[in-house]
Amino acid sequence: AFVNRPKLLICDEPTGNLDPQTSVGIMKLLDRINRTGTTVVMATHDQNIVDQMRKRVIELEKGRLVRDQARGVYGYQH
Repeated sequence: AFVNRPKLLICDEPTGNLDPQTSVGIMKLLDRINRTGTTVVMATHDQNIVDQMRKRVIELEKGRLVRDQARGVYGYQH
């Protein structure tokens, strides 16, 4: 999938049910992919991943946009 250098990569719970060490490896890989110019859109319930994101966090609740924050410390609001 990465051979063609996609402009967009959509990840649904990319670290779900993985051990912490493997999760870190996945996040490093996604970060490298993002730095090459691919936009990475990720759905996750993992607060640690949300806190590590580099550029933007969008939060949906019951299908509605409840948060759209640019770069910074995100954390969970709930």
